[in-house]
Amino acid sequence: MLPDLAWLFSRLGATALGGPAAHIAMMEDEVVTRRRWLTREQFLDLLGATNLIPGPNSTEMAIHIGYLRAGWPGLIVAGACFIVPAVILVTSIAWAYVRFGSLPPVSAILYGVKPVVIAIVAQAMWHLARTAVKTKALGLIGAASAGCALAGIGALPILAAAGAVAGFREWLWQGQRRIATALALAGIATAVLLAQFAPAAVSSRQPAAPGAGALFLYFLKVGSVLYGSGYVLLAFLQKDLVGQWRWLTSRQLLDAVAVGQITPGPVFTTATFVGYILTGLRGAFAATVGIFLPSFFFCAISGPLVPRLRRSRVAGAFLDGVNVASLALMAAVAWELGRAALVDVCTVLTALASALVLFRYRVNSVWLVSAGALLGLALSWRSL
Repeated sequence: MLPDLAWLFSRLGATALGGPAAHIAMMEDEVVTRRRWLTREQFLDLLGATNLIPGPNSTEMAIHIGYLRAGWPGLIVAGACFIVPAVILVTSIAWAYVRFGSLPPVSAILYGVKPVVIAIVAQAMWHLARTAVKTKALGLIGAASAGCALAGIGALPILAAAGAVAGFREWLWQGQRRIATALALAGIATAVLLAQFAPAAVSSRQPAAPGAGALFLYFLKVGSVLYGSGYVLLAFLQKDLVGQWRWLTSRQLLDAVAVGQITPGPVFTTATFVGYILTGLRGAFAATVGIFLPSFFFCAISGPLVPRLRRSRVAGAFLDGVNVASLALMAAVAWELGRAALVDVCTVLTALASALVLFRYRVNSVWLVSAGALLGLALSWRSL
């Protein structure tokens, strides 16, 4: 079992381009459709649990899947194997960046990859939505969640509200004494909401120097409180490392985020790039461990609770609400990405062709993303 986990997540970590939504869609294809390791219901429960805790969603999905398949050893193996290939690649790019002062053709790669990502996310949402939207009420909760996400409301309040509405509805429907369960769910939602404001409570005092220890502590804090995408990480780093402490320039930070986007695996390997720029290999290692370590901790705590939640009808309804809200957030990401990615006839045709191949022929999404990257590079070279 462990060798299978190591092989799958090493391959995904080395090839999965396109950001967290695409990574999760690829995992759904691999572990639900192809290998049948999990049912779609189990996968959705893990997706909902992942969205409720801080940290990189795709990495935490890998950790959760590893735990379900092989217990505590699987938790460590799956998470590490998903992270390490991307870290090695980002460290290599950081070395070249420091030595030569330039990046690979980022815009060309993203031009070809983003339309493919839209098709991959659409396929995954179609499969998962047929399982998640069990009732009309859940469909309405999902639609409302998507509207809130597009209106700019934060992910965590949407998830907590959707879960609370679904759970409270089930509690009222049963008409039984479920006060303890309802209070427990309210407590969980309150604690998670308070985590949104935790960064403000952490001291922003500048460390003496950007050494490995300071980098580890800083990224440990970020990994412990950060919800959302790589763009939220960008806001953190811009405020602290560029604006307040002046460890990086704005250009270096944007280059770091670009590397996190164009390389496979977790987008949070941006921290690896930043660490290498500041203090070399020691800094890269310290920043990487710091930002990913909280994910293992949170998954180790929350993973065993998911099956227990399902045994309670009220708690299970709460999780159903979180699940449809999670899909709504994926839909909002796909919509925003589509507006930015489908900019001409070529990108529209790429997205349509990718969707046709995925829905009809069930081609592995890893190959499609790689083909999109090559297409973007080829079109860029042709225009030179």
